[in-house]
Amino acid sequence: MPSSIKARPHLFSRFTALYIYRAATVLNFHYTSTIDAPVSIVWAFYERPDILQLIAPPWQPVDVIRREGGLGVGAETEFTIHLGPLPLRWLARHTECTPNQLFIDEQIDGPLDHWIHRHEFVGENGKTRLTDSITYALPGGEFSEAAIGWFVNDRLRDMFRYRHAVTQRECQRLAKVQEG
Repeated sequence: MPSSIKARPHLFSRFTALYIYRAATVLNFHYTSTIDAPVSIVWAFYERPDILQLIAPPWQPVDVIRREGGLGVGAETEFTIHLGPLPLRWLARHTECTPNQLFIDEQIDGPLDHWIHRHEFVGENGKTRLTDSITYALPGGEFSEAAIGWFVNDRLRDMFRYRHAVTQRECQRLAKVQEG
């Protein structure tokens, strides 16, 4: 079954189940900024065990339940994000990692039908072009996309604007400390 197809069980009795297959509508989000620090510093910043708490915007707190394996392939982070009064559990696993270049995490369990997040680090004249690219699918398919897709993209933009601002501030500070 293609990864864009979700099977949802619908029980009619204790003995039978009907599976309804539907194509998940996949949305895309990208955010890029230039960080005034070399890739090695920005990468090291993302390796911090408290990175999620540090870059989480104050309006969307994150409670990390466990984090194992750093940024490498197979690393897992289990956390709860808070959307208003709703706590949502999320389990992400890293599926690809090239140190000082990129890592990719995928939602294994969580509120969305699909989530793949690519973090890319590109050196440019002693600075780092940091790009977050996400493909995701909302539960509810096309209806959800039409009703709240714009809202989710706006919230992602706000969240990544904040994350990149924190990354800029902290990595600039670290670069100055390293310069002596």
